[in-house]
Amino acid sequence: MSDSGLIVGVAARGDGVTADGRHVPLAAPGDVLRADGSVVRGPHHQPPPCRHFPDCGGCQLQHLDDASYADFLTARVSGALAAQGLVAQVRAPILSPPRTRRRAALHAERRGRQVHLGFTQGGSHRLIDVQQCEILDPVLFSLLQPLRGLLAAHLPASRRVNLHLTLTDQGPDILVEQLKTDSLDAVEAVSAFAHRHGLARLSIDDGMGAEARWEPEPVTVTLGGVPVPFPAGGFLQATPEGEAALVAAVREAVGGAATIADLFAGLGTFALAMDPAANVYAGEGARDAILSLKSAGGRAQRRLFAEHRDLFRRPLTARELDLFEAAILDPPRAGAKEQVAELAQAKTPVIAYVSCNPSTFARDAKTLCESGYRLDWVQPVGQFRWSTHVELAARFSRQG
Repeated sequence: MSDSGLIVGVAARGDGVTADGRHVPLAAPGDVLRADGSVVRGPHHQPPPCRHFPDCGGCQLQHLDDASYADFLTARVSGALAAQGLVAQVRAPILSPPRTRRRAALHAERRGRQVHLGFTQGGSHRLIDVQQCEILDPVLFSLLQPLRGLLAAHLPASRRVNLHLTLTDQGPDILVEQLKTDSLDAVEAVSAFAHRHGLARLSIDDGMGAEARWEPEPVTVTLGGVPVPFPAGGFLQATPEGEAALVAAVREAVGGAATIADLFAGLGTFALAMDPAANVYAGEGARDAILSLKSAGGRAQRRLFAEHRDLFRRPLTARELDLFEAAILDPPRAGAKEQVAELAQAKTPVIAYVSCNPSTFARDAKTLCESGYRLDWVQPVGQFRWSTHVELAARFSRQG
């Protein structure tokens, strides 16, 4: 067999890549592509644990063993940095175990008398009716079949609805979008379902905003030891293990800083994880999230100032940033170009950058490094197990 057919890596979208640059779907490093197009499996090619793979779009890399999956995460980060002319210490990835996803967005639609519920097929709108899932927390997965029954009575034939499932302090929280439940029978059915299955909350959004139809007590998520009110459909790190890994990296990065700016703070995953003695500014553009963080910080008597602020349109200025010993960034996939431009002009000694997109992270990292920061290390985190989604935390320090 020619070495040119050896699979030497995995591309960003999950295809195996040969030494001469050919892409091979569902191939793992160590596999060999034959001249007839068949693939001889190598030592890193594992049997996919889920019967829906590879059709279900929830996972793209179940055919990789843990070693090659970790190498994929590392290569994504190193490759993104190299594309910007950067080199840094990339630590060994921290992988979340199977069946630990506590937050997921699914879809449901009627097919005849049956309701199909699950993820869409990769690259299409075709819905896969999930009967097995190796990523969802078993508590959430156990609700899928009962939800099919609930939706069968109320879901029109022509409509697909979205469901957001999250595990909170009080139990499962479910938000159903694009569903109308105006009749008394429907309202009673929804409440009875929520009670029967021990839900923390069940909310319906028929296009006019989420309305809780069942919430026996206020729903919270505990962050940094502080219960924070959780908005319906709110953002939470996908796994407890992933959150713990990112929090630990951010704590290490900021060290003993006494004044910290947490930018794109969300519900306070990082702000509330800081030393309670530190003075923390939290800026966030989502109103529901920042109001939740403000109330939680107040009740816990934290030294926290929470501000509703669009950091894309109105980033903290360099002069404002000079007041802090450390800054934390956790922007969406688009990165933090506008805010990083101000940080590049600031004197803030340390930056902890959390990202869900290695490409925009590397773009922002180049701006910081060109302005006198050093990229000390990067910690990849694989909390979206078996997916091509890569998260990371990194530390920058001001030189000179």
